[in-house]
Amino acid sequence: MKYVIGVDLGTSAVKVLLVDQEGRVAAEASEAYPLHQPKSGYSEQDPEDWVKGTVAALSAVVRQSGVSPDDVEGISFSGQMHGLVLLDEQHKPLRRAILWNDTRTTEQCREIERTLGDDLLRVTKNPALEGFTLPKILWVKQYEPELFEKAKVFVLPKDYVRYRLTGTIHMDYSDAAGTLLLDVANKVWSERVLAAFGLNPSLCPPLVESHGYVGNLLPEIASQTGLSASTRVFAGGADNACGAIGSGILSSGLTMASIGTSGVVLSYEENRDKDFGGKVHFFNHGKQDAFYAMGVTLGAGYSLSWFRKTFAPDKSYDELLGQVSKVPAGSNGLLFTPYLVGERTPHADARIRASFIGMDGSHTIHDFARAVMEGITFSLNESIELFRQAGIKVDRIVSIGGGAKNEDWLQMQADIFNAEIVQLANEQGPGMGAAMLAALGCGWFDSLEQCAAKFIRYEKTIKPNPDNVNTYAKLFEVYKQVYAQTKTLNDQLVPFRP
Repeated sequence: MKYVIGVDLGTSAVKVLLVDQEGRVAAEASEAYPLHQPKSGYSEQDPEDWVKGTVAALSAVVRQSGVSPDDVEGISFSGQMHGLVLLDEQHKPLRRAILWNDTRTTEQCREIERTLGDDLLRVTKNPALEGFTLPKILWVKQYEPELFEKAKVFVLPKDYVRYRLTGTIHMDYSDAAGTLLLDVANKVWSERVLAAFGLNPSLCPPLVESHGYVGNLLPEIASQTGLSASTRVFAGGADNACGAIGSGILSSGLTMASIGTSGVVLSYEENRDKDFGGKVHFFNHGKQDAFYAMGVTLGAGYSLSWFRKTFAPDKSYDELLGQVSKVPAGSNGLLFTPYLVGERTPHADARIRASFIGMDGSHTIHDFARAVMEGITFSLNESIELFRQAGIKVDRIVSIGGGAKNEDWLQMQADIFNAEIVQLANEQGPGMGAAMLAALGCGWFDSLEQCAAKFIRYEKTIKPNPDNVNTYAKLFEVYKQVYAQTKTLNDQLVPFRP
């Protein structure tokens, strides 16, 4: 039996999957690493921690599985998006990486908007948000100019790890799309954007397809991990692109809903000229010459964990949510907006905050729990509504993450989204998508679709309840009013926040 490895470089840990030719996970391991937050709004990591964690996790899966190193044919990667890793002439990091959830760059975002005007959305397909890479580059250029002068190339987190494993530097299109430097439709670094900010084109690494071969393991890495130096390495993709691949989102009409700490709704798209006016993200897919539209809810699963920690710390999730099926759709007139840490889609607003609307003395903790789950799903539905308004067909949604582990929540998704919800039998997230890219690169399959037919298995399909669909459609119209009705109040409360 032959194997491939998928490496998922997350924000808190790296997870490694060893996958056989039937799509079965033969071994897995993870290694955590620290997050540095030296100031409010700052979020950084040491790239060396990623490398050490990845090498340790690779070594662990080889050791656990007992497979022959020669039977591991390929490795590919999924990685946290947007993080800036600046390298000097010797390709050593000049500073700690500035991560996707770092918010220090508001000033630079406004500069990008003023400088590029309409070209920002025309070229990059996305608005200037603090999480993206270009604002971080401009921040370093402005506030750390001596360091920036030494920068020869920038990469994203997984690209740096891959460089340390192979000695070669590349970036795939799906991750490059999140930098605000890529001409997304034409798949080239944008001369317009680079020139506008006086950036040398050589700062941008060579571009490659996600399944593209980029080298073999260096001998010292092979020795440290127990793998063979002949193991081929493939570029990989952004975590959301790999999550889509690992969920089989590879053709029109398929959408993914992921409810983790944050929430993502992602829909497959082949039209490179699709225009969402910047209301949702539009990125290159990990599948060649395909794209995806994506909406983000910042406080998805986080809202539920906050609610449990604050109001029911003595209860498990099963205890807290065990009675929500007995609460009718609409939570007896209680509505929640999940804006605990601001919102991303369709309201790119860092200052908005959450609300419970309609509370009265009859409501119980079960009403509140259901309202939180419904509010998170309503927020994701705002992205789905934008997809449908743009002509994207959304009738079958693969649900992954924490929201796919609760039967009641799966039914809520079907009813609020008014679509069939599919649950995976073997969900492994972006790491499986990375493994599939390695399998394609190794020539096991002629296409990702062929690979998905072998690797991805569906558990069951949940159909919408017509009565609940009607109820939720009415409540959704109320939900959409809460943002506008509370925005001014929240703006006035900003000086009183800690």
